[in-house]
Amino acid sequence: MSIRNSAKAIIIEDSKVMLTKNIDEEGYFYLFPGGGQDHGEALSDTVRRECIEEVGKEVEVKDLLHIREYIGKNHEYAYFDSHVHQIEYYFVCHVSKEQTISSVPSNPDSHQVGIEWVPVKDLMDYRIYPKGIRKYIQEYENNKRNIVYLGDIN
Repeated sequence: MSIRNSAKAIIIEDSKVMLTKNIDEEGYFYLFPGGGQDHGEALSDTVRRECIEEVGKEVEVKDLLHIREYIGKNHEYAYFDSHVHQIEYYFVCHVSKEQTISSVPSNPDSHQVGIEWVPVKDLMDYRIYPKGIRKYIQEYENNKRNIVYLGDIN
């Protein structure tokens, strides 16, 4: 099995974070826009491409905020993704002021039903994955410095 890199966007405007809204048998859940890095693609290019595909927005990629490791066998969905080992890089991003594309996602994920701006102060009230990152996003919004490497969290 190989380890996969994934690049994610943390897009905050007016104290709200943009997330993809998804549905499964348990109901709605939310993810940060982003996805797998292609061979030969820089992580910043991965974030840009994935934001166009999933939320229909061109973004400016800024600082790396967090690195999260996900080892599927250690978490609640081990029965489904025990074979997954992924390193996720979370970048602060801003929606480009010079949007040149349609605002319709070009290639949403299979469970994706839309996008939603969620108030940062309410993140703990939502089923967001990874769950463990919610408090760090709240700290970031409150100008608190927090750790970069989050470890194997869900």
